[in-house]
Amino acid sequence: MTDAAAPSARRLSLTTKFFYGFGSVAFGVKDNGFSYFLLIFYNQVMGLPAQTVGLAIMAALFVDAFLDPIVGQISDNWRSRWGRRHPFMYAAAIPVAVSYLLLWNPPRGLGPQGLFYYLIATAILIRSFITCYEIPSSALAAELTTEYDERTKLLSYRFLFGWIGGLIMYFAALKIFLKPDAAHKIGQLNAEGYAHYGLASALLMLVAILISAGGTHGQIPYLRAAPHRKLTLLQLGREMLGTLAHASFLRVLAGSLCTAMAGGLALSMALYMATYFWEFSSAQIALFTFSSLTAALCAFAAAPILSKRWGKKTASMSLIAGALVVGAIPISLRLAGVFPPNHTPWVFPLVFAQNIISTGCSITAGILMSSMIADVVEDSELRTGHRSEGLFFAASAFVAKAVSGIGIFASGMMLAAAHFPQHAKPGQVPAEVVRHLGLIYVPTLAALYVLAILAVSGYRITRESHAESLRQLAAAAGLANEGEPASSEGHLG
Repeated sequence: MTDAAAPSARRLSLTTKFFYGFGSVAFGVKDNGFSYFLLIFYNQVMGLPAQTVGLAIMAALFVDAFLDPIVGQISDNWRSRWGRRHPFMYAAAIPVAVSYLLLWNPPRGLGPQGLFYYLIATAILIRSFITCYEIPSSALAAELTTEYDERTKLLSYRFLFGWIGGLIMYFAALKIFLKPDAAHKIGQLNAEGYAHYGLASALLMLVAILISAGGTHGQIPYLRAAPHRKLTLLQLGREMLGTLAHASFLRVLAGSLCTAMAGGLALSMALYMATYFWEFSSAQIALFTFSSLTAALCAFAAAPILSKRWGKKTASMSLIAGALVVGAIPISLRLAGVFPPNHTPWVFPLVFAQNIISTGCSITAGILMSSMIADVVEDSELRTGHRSEGLFFAASAFVAKAVSGIGIFASGMMLAAAHFPQHAKPGQVPAEVVRHLGLIYVPTLAALYVLAILAVSGYRITRESHAESLRQLAAAAGLANEGEPASSEGHLG
């Protein structure tokens, strides 16, 4: 059916898992910056209307929708002495760093229209270059091992390092680069600090990509080689459409997209809610780094356990429900008038604890759904006769970018609907505006999470069906060797 051995159910070393996961620091830094800081920077600091910022990021996401599957398909069919994935990973490192630096340093003197187009252009650049790294890198998860639970462990490392990278820069931004000073009483409104943040983030992304690509380079002989065939653009297009029509994949993709939209909305609104709804100080907001880090560590430990005990589908649906219920509690209670007033001792610890639980549920669900996408690879190979890890994980990467893209767009629309003012100061925004924002936010979040649960409920691949797919593939190929090296040479096609 294919021209290479079916990848084995290899048990991976801790070193391999570390280097594989470490590369997601780059995506974590980028996505954290988009989710937490981009809206408030271009809206409250640079003066663009919130809905305009959201529109610019959605324009970049529209480009992603076309670019991501193309990169995935090319990566699946690329032939070189460094295999299918690593050439793209190495090539993306410097462009990723440079484009992210540009995003936080708009030229002076641009009017609103010029700033709008500059934001669109730089957002498209960084998201396109990170695509060229993230898709080939994430696709390695389905190649390094086919074992049902080992994949969940491997992807746990990827999610953990993604969160660690993003949270490190979030904490550094608030404690180092965006500190209040004589000219900026609110550190989050310090324009110069964002330029310094952009430089530090760009350097960290560059280092993370190179370390991960170099650290996994030794695995190349054990990865799939691209098939020996000449493909036309028409054939590539037909294969893309046929592969992506997989029913279980579409279900988990829809669920992941809804979860990502909810998570993106929560992240994009986090600084607004913390600053204006709860009226926390910059120092208090910085401490949320530790609640999110705790949540990521809990998810890292919990995902493999829940996968083994309940199965990926049941566990992910339960966790999405948990994220919804716990995430909505503090704001709902405040809107109902039964939550402690701002600046009283119980507010911060209650919201802090809620963030650990809801974020932990959300991250764990994300790990499991990514692992579910990896399991689609073999089921699809059995049906189509070719493997498409890059194409499937291109869709997964698009979902990950939808966290910030759709989140920022929805946040911008939400702020506009609530008539939230620009250059606003905490404590001076009318109470009715803040309340209106909460009344829009909670039902929107709930609707997205409910849709995610309904979508994932239609996923059909189980531990048993996945094992049967592996058995049939091994029988068809006439191979069952553990970790047999695959040769790779040449170019696309």
